[in-house]
Amino acid sequence: MQNEIIFSGFGGQGALFAGQLCSYAAMDNGLEVTWIPSYGPEMRGGTANCTVIISNEEIGSPLVRNPSAVVAMNLPSLDKYEPLVKPGGLLIVNSSMVNRAPTRTDIRVAMVPANELAEKIGDKRMTNMVLVGALLANLPILTQEMMEKALQEHLPARHHRFLPLNYQALREGAAYIAAPVA
Repeated sequence: MQNEIIFSGFGGQGALFAGQLCSYAAMDNGLEVTWIPSYGPEMRGGTANCTVIISNEEIGSPLVRNPSAVVAMNLPSLDKYEPLVKPGGLLIVNSSMVNRAPTRTDIRVAMVPANELAEKIGDKRMTNMVLVGALLANLPILTQEMMEKALQEHLPARHHRFLPLNYQALREGAAYIAAPVA
């Protein structure tokens, strides 16, 4: 089982952290992992994405042409990565930041108003964790418990006060989907 996931958004949205956290959760549970970040020179507000591969076997190459899943945090990410998702793959879209629906009919799509859900729990910075929660509900490679443990172990101590909000954001994203998308 090998899953390739691309997390993409504007710099500052937490796309790189979301991918890194999934990588830590997988690695901490004995899975093989690659995590490759990419970001423009603009940093905040520029483009940022990362490619994560999670496998129970050795990973042959960290390069991905057609990911099995994409988390698109904004419209430019949707425009860039929707065509690349492999048929039958999964596209999680932050519907708070896009003004169109995906056009492909050969992939599973989950539209999640992640900004609004994060604001509902009290912190818009949790948008990325809402989307990770939606991803977990639709791609059963990692569990909520694995992600919570990874947050505890890898989030810098100075940010541990945000652990309850992160946990709640993961649950909100998963609950919004409630059942895997068709």
